[in-house]
Order: sequence, then C-alpha cells, then structure tokens
Amino acid sequence: MNARLRTHGRRTTAAVAAATALGLALAGCSGTSKDDNDDKGSGGSAAAGANATADPNAALKTGLKLAFLPKQINNPYETITGEAGLAAAKEIGSEGKRVGPSDANASSQVSYINTLIQQNQDAIMIAANDANAVCGPLKQAMAKGVKVVAYDSDTAKDCRQLFINQAKSEDVGRSLVQNVAKQVGYKGKIAILSATQNATNQNTWIDYMKQELAKPEYKDMQLVKVAYGDDDDQKSFQETQGLLQANPDLKAIIAPTTVGISAAARYIDGSQYKGKVVVNGLGTPNQMRQFVKNGTVEQFSLWDPKKLGKLAVYSAAALASGQITGAEGEKFTAGDLGEYTIGKDGEIILGPPTVFNKDNVDQYDF
Repeated sequence: MNARLRTHGRRTTAAVAAATALGLALAGCSGTSKDDNDDKGSGGSAAAGANATADPNAALKTGLKLAFLPKQINNPYETITGEAGLAAAKEIGSEGKRVGPSDANASSQVSYINTLIQQNQDAIMIAANDANAVCGPLKQAMAKGVKVVAYDSDTAKDCRQLFINQAKSEDVGRSLVQNVAKQVGYKGKIAILSATQNATNQNTWIDYMKQELAKPEYKDMQLVKVAYGDDDDQKSFQETQGLLQANPDLKAIIAPTTVGISAAARYIDGSQYKGKVVVNGLGTPNQMRQFVKNGTVEQFSLWDPKKLGKLAVYSAAALASGQITGAEGEKFTAGDLGEYTIGKDGEIILGPPTVFNKDNVDQYDF
C-alpha cells in the first residue's frame, strides 16, 4: 500500500482477520508567503514537538500549497489516493498537485522534493520508495518550514513530522499469513511477491509475516522465497511465473502490493495452477473483481485509498495551520473522517482494512 492496481497499486477500508491493501500527490496556491509562516516548526516528529507549540483551536488555513509525491505517478493505487487528496484540498480552500517519478527506484523522488522546496510548498506528502534515500532533501524542506507527511510507506522517523499508516503494520502482516494458512490447511510451501526491496511498508509487513510463520501452528508451512516485482506489472507477472517454475508444488502466493496481486492473479488465471494455488494479499476491488468472480482469487484485503489521501491532506493542513506539531497525543479533526490522535513517533492510523470476497466486492468502486 505498496505493498498495491498497478497497484501495490491497489486497496479499500477496513477489517481483516485478514488484512491487506493502497498512495499519491498534491499542491497549490497559498494565500500566505513563506515569510508569513516563519512560525512553522522544522525537523522530524520529535523536533517538531520540541520546537513548536500546538494550538488546537487555530483555524485551518486556506490557500495552502499542498503537494503529493507518490511512489510512482502512474501507479493506480497512488492515483486513487492522490485524486482524493486533490479533492480534499479543494474542500478546505487550498490547491493541490501530484508530481512524481514513473519508476519506483530508491532515489527517483529526490529531484521532485528539491523542486517542491523551490516552489515554496506549505507541505509535502510522500509515499517513500526508500526510507533513507529521501531523508536529506526532506530535512532541507523541514528546515525551510515545509511540513512533511509520509503516507502509505514511511521515511526514517526524523525525516518527517507525521506518518499516515493505513492500518497497524503488525495486523496487516500477521492477518495475511492467518488468512492464507486457513486457505491451504496450514500445510505446504508459500511465497511472497513484494514490491521493491527497499519499500518500508512492504518490508515491515513481511517481517511480521515471518514472525507469524514462526509460531508452532505453522510448522507445516514453508516460506520458500520472497520475490520482488518492483511494483511493475510485467516484472511481477514474470516473478510469479518464476516462483511456480521453481516450486511447482507451491500452495500460495501472498502479494502485499496491489500491482503484485493483480499480476499474480492474471498469471494464475491463465495457467494450469488455477484452482490449485492460492493468491491473497492487498488489492483494490476494481482490479481484483474479475479474479474473484471467476474463482482465481477467493479473498484479498485493503483499506480505502481515498480516505488515505484525504487524511494525508487534513493532517498536512493541520500541521501548516499550527493545530498540531506532530507530538504524541495531539488531536485534530479530518473533516467527515472524524477525530484522530497522533501516536508514538508521529504515527496516525487510518483504520482497519477490509477483507473482500465474492459476497461484498461489488459493493465497492475503487
């Protein structure tokens, strides 16, 4: 999420006994100049809490310049998130834009951050391709008063004020294993089809998957490989093919990325493995609907990427307006999403993911 659509691109809101699922970008015209906002805090979440004082009664500023920087500008999941964010920016009287690279390489976002700094953005919302590669320029941005909100995939903690997490990472990772285990009867070989090797969210979920698999009840299940499709549809398709060629007795593929799960499902759908190999993970209803209805995929998970984009905008605006600084325990209201409380290390949880199957997939359109 991603870890989603071209997807790693890919995902919806909600609960997961099996969890799973979805990233993007915005910006606009500010009614105030950067000099007018010298009271903006700088530094990471800890620094923000130390150097600035929150005023929860402060009015939400209008005319803010808010910029979304997704992992990939053409990632379907990120597009859904970004477009919802643009709409939210308009709601609060600000303007937004989406900018970003066409690939998910570790350093591909750096030049965009530098440009956004030069444009005097009030806030940058970033889904990081690499937790550390973007840190230098993001710290420069914060030093100049630009607020930084990570969403979907985090940066290092001192390189942003807030991180909007789709769901509790532990819940996502463990639930994916729990759901797949039930589907394969707690026996057999499984593989993970991830996005990029450096994706923070993917690696966190995978760590929790491995911890879950270490429990006694999974002793007859074996993780044979973690493959990387780089959030590229064709590479993810080829990696799926490679996993099955190397392990013809494979029982399941877990793809915590919307791009990966749809590519894996497409391969399985046209192969001899249909009905024999379980595909589960994080995806969006629109990308996965056909595979659920034709029996290739029984279930998948995701949160609502539209709500993720909206929450990112409201949190960035609250920072830029001085309502919050990023300190633990601070509260703010995100429109009709309701009130949110900032947790440890500046983390905000959107909410639990939803599990989609043939009974509910037609109820969602994203």
